[in-house]
Amino acid sequence: MEAKEFKDFAKAMADYIAEYLENIRDRQVVPSVKPGYLRPLVPEQAPEKPEPWTAVMADIERVVMSGVTHWHSPRFHAYFPTANSYPSIVADMLSGAIACIGFTWIASPACTELEVVMLDWLGQMLGLPEEFLARSGGEGGGVIQGTASEATLVALLGAKARAMQRTKEQHPDWTDVEILSKLVGYCNKQAHSSVERAGLLGGVKLRSLKHDDKRRLRGDTLKEAINEDIKNGLIPFYVVATLGTTSSCAFDALDEIGDVCKSRDVWLHVDAAYAGSAFICPEYRHLMKGVEKADSFNFNPHKWMLVNFDCSAMWLKQPRWIVDAFNVDPLYLKHDMQGSAPDYRHWQIPLGRRFRSLKLWFVLRLYGVENIQKFIRKHIGLAHLFEKLCLDDERFELFEEVTMGLVCFRLKGDNETNEALLRRINGRGKIHLVPSKVDDVYFLRFAVCSRFTEDSDIQSSWEEIKASADEVLAEK
Repeated sequence: MEAKEFKDFAKAMADYIAEYLENIRDRQVVPSVKPGYLRPLVPEQAPEKPEPWTAVMADIERVVMSGVTHWHSPRFHAYFPTANSYPSIVADMLSGAIACIGFTWIASPACTELEVVMLDWLGQMLGLPEEFLARSGGEGGGVIQGTASEATLVALLGAKARAMQRTKEQHPDWTDVEILSKLVGYCNKQAHSSVERAGLLGGVKLRSLKHDDKRRLRGDTLKEAINEDIKNGLIPFYVVATLGTTSSCAFDALDEIGDVCKSRDVWLHVDAAYAGSAFICPEYRHLMKGVEKADSFNFNPHKWMLVNFDCSAMWLKQPRWIVDAFNVDPLYLKHDMQGSAPDYRHWQIPLGRRFRSLKLWFVLRLYGVENIQKFIRKHIGLAHLFEKLCLDDERFELFEEVTMGLVCFRLKGDNETNEALLRRINGRGKIHLVPSKVDDVYFLRFAVCSRFTEDSDIQSSWEEIKASADEVLAEK
């Protein structure tokens, strides 16, 4: 394909994308396909001769769209949102065109330097302490990871390296294996499954601690667990505080947890994957009170900040622990400017990395902070609208206080009734929700996900839920 054909193809695709997104609410949210649907729709082997791009375009609806779950439909309310915007899509085009692999500064200086600056912009927007920002002139700085799961693992490995070194200084006769067997980390029982997975991958013990009646991990609970483990000869080294849990968007008591971590010199990592975007709005920053006590902080602009996947922002006060833990420096990756700018390959699990900061640069410039704040506030307002509709119907109850764009609700009664309700809602195929269960209470999660969602969409989804409830209760 030469440039002229590319221009025609790209223009046709831009038109297709715009039409797809602007009319997305007309599509069935979840496709009616079974596993293996796609294989019969394509040839058994790749074509020997090139096909025209028009043939590929003609197959998109038949092969791809027939099996797509439309995450950006205003009728999609499952999981948490995944972000999408036109500036971000265009930035990904440019990233694909430049196609650099930015593992070192010299591999593409703009790729590294724009990321450094964009993470400073973003950190300032959130109100993060200066210690986390490269502009402070100190050691701290930010990096784009692929996902929050990666950030949790990277922080754990940094904390592990720090704990191993400090313990060796105190006990030079202890072997690495002995020290490793004593390391223990902590998180809320409601923390994301990726925290437990990070413990498995890092080869360390990780304890899930009991939350309070508001699903928060409290300082006293953590302190008690740490004291107990120290008494038993273990070495507490890592704590994950979650701001916006996956099940119900609960917020750990970060300020209290931070005090405990400081007193015991334990690494504190903050996972604000979904809710972190809301801290762009000053009125929600009270939910991250105590963030100055953290060693690392992470949230996903690719969830709720109009930046397409993947873009997970992570800040570290002392990245040297990560850099030292990951530093493998073969001759072919060395360069004359080492030490003058970050080589981000030392800040992450993979070696290669895409030019992801372009998406942040485009979105922040083309929306401006003000419009991103309006977008977040609108979603939270829509969640409160759904909350009111729930509370106005005496058959329903809320499971969790609504603070962000998530409403956790259920029919009053037993779990079985609510399981039947979800099956009915999703079975009707108009909207899509997923459930969760906390302390053996089953509830439905209604997330405001699409940037196209309006009041009328919330009302429409509520009517669908009410109709499903009518049927389920009538059958009972």
